[in-house]
Amino acid sequence: MSRGEPGGVGGGEQQETAGEIAELYLGNILFALESTALSLDEQGKKDDAAFYRGIARKLAEARGRAKK
Repeated sequence: MSRGEPGGVGGGEQQETAGEIAELYLGNILFALESTALSLDEQGKKDDAAFYRGIARKLAEARGRAKK
């Protein structure tokens, strides 16, 4: 499996749920959300940046609860 193709391609593999994929790539998702927030901050769109940081915070907190 290459980095460009999460989950690979092919038949016979069990299909993953959205939650399983999100858990697997949570670090990447959080990075992308923060990158988006930084870009929005630079554009002066503070409310939009806060929205994306809020999503990231909720995901990170949920992950913390799941690890307990």
